[in-house]
Amino acid sequence: MRGDSVTIPNAALSGSITVPSSKSDLHRKLICAALSRTHGEIEYHGELGEDILATIDCLGQLGSRIELGASRLVVDPGEIVSAPRLNCRESGSTLRFLLPVAAALCDEFTISGCGRLPQRPIGTVIELLRKNGCSVVGEALPLSVRGRLRGGSFSLPGDVSSQYLSGLLFSLPLLGGGEIRLTTALKSAAYIDITLRNLSAYGINYTVAPNRYILPPGREYSAPTTQLSAEGDWSNAAFFLCAGAKPGAGLIVKGLQPDSPQGDKALPDILRSMGANIVFTEGEIAVSGGELRAIDLDASEIPDLVPPLAVLMSVARGESRIYGAARLRHKESDRLSSVCAMLSALGGDVRETEDGLIIKGKPALSGGEADSANDHRIAMAASLAAQWCKNSVTIFNADAVRKSYPNFYQDWRKLCHSQ
Repeated sequence: MRGDSVTIPNAALSGSITVPSSKSDLHRKLICAALSRTHGEIEYHGELGEDILATIDCLGQLGSRIELGASRLVVDPGEIVSAPRLNCRESGSTLRFLLPVAAALCDEFTISGCGRLPQRPIGTVIELLRKNGCSVVGEALPLSVRGRLRGGSFSLPGDVSSQYLSGLLFSLPLLGGGEIRLTTALKSAAYIDITLRNLSAYGINYTVAPNRYILPPGREYSAPTTQLSAEGDWSNAAFFLCAGAKPGAGLIVKGLQPDSPQGDKALPDILRSMGANIVFTEGEIAVSGGELRAIDLDASEIPDLVPPLAVLMSVARGESRIYGAARLRHKESDRLSSVCAMLSALGGDVRETEDGLIIKGKPALSGGEADSANDHRIAMAASLAAQWCKNSVTIFNADAVRKSYPNFYQDWRKLCHSQ
């Protein structure tokens, strides 16, 4: 079924853009604030996406009081709700963060979702809950959970989604502290750094040892007395930074922190390796184009960069290879297949491997029609591809961008200039 469509002109981008706040950072700040015993405020930029709204709704169902302003979220503690019904919508982050948190807070609850979320793997968390005091009915969403999660020592593979580990880290202060041991090497370590930074900001001490995270007893969440600001989103900014890499184009992207714990801050160095020009100044990154060249990319720590970088590779000189990205098969779409299908529909030369893509660059793409597969990253990547197309690009199921960046098309079109 093809939903709403948007047509993006084959126009180069120029000018400046301030990126919205990071949903990775906002999820974590909201959860810490909601679990605090004190009043808290969070400043953000841009319109809130559906994933963040799902987390806000679920935290409200758990008893928190959250007031939404145009650029500020006000969070106050409330009474824990008996037997809440949590609807995570299509947000994997909301599900994986809040499943262990709800199990630590509630004697019973139900949790559900829609879209592809019921098909996304959560068996690791279900098994962990069952081993530590909870009765779980169901192997996939919807789930019914009874019994409180017990504190103590937990074991968890490090090579599954880092959101499992973050969810447990959020729950440990509610359980009187505890320890998490990783049974395999950690993947997506940058996302754990974001979690730890926010735990610290909300008064939770911790110790990190090799393959271990230890939270001492006696600590409670406490919101800082000053308003916190969610940092800019490197993942959403990636589409604009990549747009600036077109020869003859140039963009200034504002609102990003070069010292961010977000793993996608690696993008400027990757763009340089492909031939783009990058200049950092106070609070800004200027990107201008050069002749793009093929690269090999290990995407194991930066999977969200695959869609925009695959677009650049499709018009770079030579053959590029992306590997280490098998986890993309369990996103809002099978993101390796949907990137391949989108670029192929627009005239690219792309084929899948088990854990990545092989892309032969062309001087230009043809353009035409592409489907987002109801995946926000694919819709944004198709918009980016239009810059290198001979014709405009029509994107079906275009409203998928509401998941993380509702104003994406408005911001994109403000920067479009005819070629």
